[in-house]
Amino acid sequence: MADAVVETDVECRISEGDYVVLKRGDVYKSVQIDKKKKVIFEKQWIFLDGAVGELYGSTFEVDAGGKLGLRKASNTGNSTETKEAGLDNRHIVDDGKSQKLTRDDIESLKEQGLKGQEIIQQLIDNSTTFRDKTEFAQEKYIKKKKKKYESHITVLKPSTRILAMMYHGREPGKVCHLRYDTLAQLLTLGNIHAGSKIIVFETCAGLVLGSVMERMGGYGSVIQMYPGRGPVRAAMESFGFPSHFHDTLHEFPLCKVNAMLSGTLNLDEKDPDGQSDGRLGEQSASSRLSSGGSKEGSSESQSMEVCTQQARAKEVVQTEKLVKIEEKRRRLAAAAALLEGRNADGLVIASRFHPCPLLLGLLKFVAPSRPFVVYCQYREPLIECYTKLREQGGAINIRLTDTWVRHYQVLPNRTHPMLLMSGGGGYVLSGITVSAETVTLGARQNAAGEPAAKRIKRDEITSTSNSSA
Repeated sequence: MADAVVETDVECRISEGDYVVLKRGDVYKSVQIDKKKKVIFEKQWIFLDGAVGELYGSTFEVDAGGKLGLRKASNTGNSTETKEAGLDNRHIVDDGKSQKLTRDDIESLKEQGLKGQEIIQQLIDNSTTFRDKTEFAQEKYIKKKKKKYESHITVLKPSTRILAMMYHGREPGKVCHLRYDTLAQLLTLGNIHAGSKIIVFETCAGLVLGSVMERMGGYGSVIQMYPGRGPVRAAMESFGFPSHFHDTLHEFPLCKVNAMLSGTLNLDEKDPDGQSDGRLGEQSASSRLSSGGSKEGSSESQSMEVCTQQARAKEVVQTEKLVKIEEKRRRLAAAAALLEGRNADGLVIASRFHPCPLLLGLLKFVAPSRPFVVYCQYREPLIECYTKLREQGGAINIRLTDTWVRHYQVLPNRTHPMLLMSGGGGYVLSGITVSAETVTLGARQNAAGEPAAKRIKRDEITSTSNSSA
């Protein structure tokens, strides 16, 4: 019991090498904790050494040298609160003359070592219109100045929600404009849970892949289908998963799907990319050694030494090349073994490619009565997928939906929707697979061009009328 408590406490504390998310206001950034390494965040250089050993969710103050210091919670209340407030703002004129402090004065206050809270108090004391503003306007003024002069950073533990908000706020194009609420819909409609076997195809920098792995908790199997030479997992690495999570992750190239379906997959096939990389490595190694040997001289002993070094370098490069090829072949064989049974528990697609051929091809690896979900930024490709599935069968409960979200400001006497909101979170196509035998039977029953239930009811009416006659 004591060991479990200690382990939990260690997991809740920041350690060197951990991936964390820095938060200031509504801005997020994912970084890795490295001592004596500068990190730029919101146009400010900071060192994260002071965060090591503290709890996740702690808030730090950034000093003039960029070092972090744990911010202590003050029980005395906010020192910038004022008791005087006006009834309305109708007589206040924004002419830029209400503040007595100039920019040079504020810079001198910073050089004297005053913190953000003290600078804000100086601005309030030297404002001629602050006490004439309403209480709400005063709070808005203080909030604006805090955002500008206070250097507070919160260190958070990476999660699906935080990373989805970070990517959607900073680089939405990298994640195909996938919003966090839409990502939650993907995980829910795909029935992602521990112990399942999920096929994932995405071009969202690994965000969907990491979300699926986090939901599964390190139990089960995740097969990532990837286009091109290799998978992209930048966002997945930002989750900072432990090593046993990576043991559940497998990869399979999209270009070998047709060979897998036809049964002609050759695992011993040579990789042209790997061969070209190996040749480039040998050429670079030999060129470096030959250039070094030419500088040493042209004596016979030195030339023999250079030839020996070249042979050793080529041997090392060749060994590394063979190890990489064997490791890649081993991963391919493991993924092929999982796909061979065609009994995956779910399929998740979220990419910038047209989803129709992807969906129709990858659905063949999913077992019957299993969910599938497809995300696309636009509606028209999913409509085509919907039509194809209705025509060829193999799926039921097919639904095409879009999500809508709007944030609300919740404050005393000021609760209302936020003025700015996201225009759209994309579209989601979901459904459940059925067996091929069911599809064939249904097609045979519908050969007459009408539903089976309708034909049975018509036959019953016909037989009833004949018996009465």
